[in-house]
Amino acid sequence: MIRCRMITPIGLYKECETSILNVVTISGQMGILPKHIPVVTMLKISKMALEEPTGREEYTIAGGMLYFQNDEATLLVDAIENVKEIDKARAQRAKERAEKRLAEKNEKIDMARAEAALQRALNRLSA
Repeated sequence: MIRCRMITPIGLYKECETSILNVVTISGQMGILPKHIPVVTMLKISKMALEEPTGREEYTIAGGMLYFQNDEATLLVDAIENVKEIDKARAQRAKERAEKRLAEKNEKIDMARAEAALQRALNRLSA
């Protein structure tokens, strides 16, 4: 089993055991099983899945980093949410706000930040 810790800027989100960790890295999809070689990689805004003793759990993550070594995975993520916890109406409003900002083409708007906000909202809605 893999000991998995998910940490946000606020603190520890969750600690659990999993038989497989599926993530999307900047290089593509990655499945990590016990005894995997050590890994340090950046995570994309994406979905992540774990096979926990209670069943399969899926999460949305807002990017971050994965450190894996000696059957211990530490995910340092900007934000994480179990797909069961997602407020679809809130995610839809966030999507609409981001699209509005991007459509304005105002030089005072940080376009990279607006694009990231749109990606996060779309990720949450697709879950």
